[in-house]
Amino acid sequence: MAILKLPPNIERVVGAMKEYRLAAWPELAPPFHRTAFRRMLSDMSHRHMTLPQLSESSGLRRHEVKSFVEMLEARGVLVERESLVPDSLFWSLGPLGGWLKRAMSSPPNSR
Repeated sequence: MAILKLPPNIERVVGAMKEYRLAAWPELAPPFHRTAFRRMLSDMSHRHMTLPQLSESSGLRRHEVKSFVEMLEARGVLVERESLVPDSLFWSLGPLGGWLKRAMSSPPNSR
């Protein structure tokens, strides 16, 4: 068994999430005629989207979204890239949430 050693100048990204963007509008088979699938196509035609973002915007389960994306990949109509951006839309509000939690939990006479 051979062990592959990476050169020191190559960085490995751990936990990077894939984003997908539509390169061409495909003809959908009958199982994918629902509005939720067309909504995902529309979203991916405008910007790169992650699987959780697609699931949230379409209302479909993650495994349904994954199988749809795999079908699109097999047809060669997707552009894929890695994203380092946190998945949450409100990731930048973390400090505000902590402050709000402390402000709401302190007794009114402690000021």
